[in-house]
Amino acid sequence: MFQIGELVMYGSTGVCRVEGISGLDQPGGDRGKRYYLLKPLWQDGMIYAPVDSEKVPMRPVMGRAEAEALIDRMPEIPAAACRGGTPQALTQQYQSAVRDGGHQALIEMMKAIRHKQGVAEAKNRRLGMIDERYMKQAERMLYGELATALEIGYDDVEDYIAARLEGAAESAG
Repeated sequence: MFQIGELVMYGSTGVCRVEGISGLDQPGGDRGKRYYLLKPLWQDGMIYAPVDSEKVPMRPVMGRAEAEALIDRMPEIPAAACRGGTPQALTQQYQSAVRDGGHQALIEMMKAIRHKQGVAEAKNRRLGMIDERYMKQAERMLYGELATALEIGYDDVEDYIAARLEGAAESAG
């Protein structure tokens, strides 16, 4: 069970702080059932999540060492193969990566979308709405967790990643 004040990754929402644990006193609420009151760090709102639910994954936020190791592995992680021949198939593929919530799946998806973005820009076109929407969601999840683990601002994550990878390349070369 998570404690009040603890930071957790909650489903596709991303990093949340446990603000409270209590019963839900709402009409139609399940009496006696305990809920986490979660406050997302990188978006507005509050979430009531059942303490004993297995429907939506919830786990502790990664630590600093794990975040740095993940960044160091990023160049080795391949882009996901886009299997979406139709908008619905593409949406399903992206939803699967987001629902999985795993760092590898998010990075693979983000790399694939960035590649598509480069191809689109070379043709003076915009990235598709589905790609844009899921890229933002993946960034919120991954960058939010990295920002929290590294204790830096959300907007500083991309620069931190670039600097760390550049430093690693220089020391290797």
